[in-house]
Amino acid sequence: MSRQIYVQAQADHIASLAKATPLAAIEELVWNALDADAREVRIDVITNALGAVTAVRVSDDGTGIDVLKADSTFGSLGGSWKRLGSETPNSRRRLHGRHGRGRFKAFALGSSAEWRTTVRIGGDLLSYVISGELANPGVFGLEAAAQPGPGTGTEVYVTGACANCDSLLDAASTVQALAAKFALYLKSYPDVRIYFNGLPVTPVIVQRKTSGYTIHIGNGAEARLEVIEWKCKFPGAGRLVFAGTDGFQLHEQPAGVRSGGVPFTAYLVSSRFPELAAENALVMDELNPEVRMYIDEAKKTLKAHFLAEADDSIKAFKKEWKAKIESFSDKEIDTLLALLKKASAERKKI
Repeated sequence: MSRQIYVQAQADHIASLAKATPLAAIEELVWNALDADAREVRIDVITNALGAVTAVRVSDDGTGIDVLKADSTFGSLGGSWKRLGSETPNSRRRLHGRHGRGRFKAFALGSSAEWRTTVRIGGDLLSYVISGELANPGVFGLEAAAQPGPGTGTEVYVTGACANCDSLLDAASTVQALAAKFALYLKSYPDVRIYFNGLPVTPVIVQRKTSGYTIHIGNGAEARLEVIEWKCKFPGAGRLVFAGTDGFQLHEQPAGVRSGGVPFTAYLVSSRFPELAAENALVMDELNPEVRMYIDEAKKTLKAHFLAEADDSIKAFKKEWKAKIESFSDKEIDTLLALLKKASAERKKI
């Protein structure tokens, strides 16, 4: 079997969806895998002898892409099958995608993409390949594989890697960013595993500290604020994330709070937020009165949190130096005082 699938949308609109960052593209491909009931997702960055990225692979053990629905899955932008339900069919996990746009972000990773997938239809396994090119994003080829794979799942293999894919080579930063993105989801579904170049993507490994608060707003409603402080800095830190009680992230924005250089993500969790998201109120941020109350209270709590963190750091610093000074000799103390006087005099000259 070999045929073509034509996307019912303008080529320039499709191409615009491919202008995501490499990290955002990977996030979408992981969400697609999780929406297909995957319990394990592996992200691998392939490099050449010079260390440059040549390809990116995202593989999963989900249910695969149904060949009988390939036209609706790949051919209808904005008509994703996921709009018909809110949960995955097998694990009953919360669905992420709704508009069928995620697959086009694969082209933000490279110029050519293949979806090598295996599904179970009836009692048989069926494997096939769907392929597309950034140069012609409105057409996908579909071809049956000669032999079925060993089990269901999908491998997205993107070649002709974009130059900015080299940003993924910073494994620590990439794992940190992915852990922040999927933190609540992984907490809600602890049987799910995500790996980046063999490294487990789990907040437990990369977080420094977690804190929880209950915030109250004027109308008597409340929400849970979970603050995760990370061990390393990364580009996506300092965000305020709105989520439902199932851990599903609905909206995010800059937290707008000084943390004293501590990288963090603040998760604001409430059963009310899915309703506000459905009303498009969350994307309005502070323009919506109810959302503004949540944001204001979250910011107040975050400011108090980091002020307390600063006070604790100062106390620890004083305690450490008090212990050190007590062990100094008179000569060492005189030398330290002389250095402090010199530094003070130099600051006054500036």
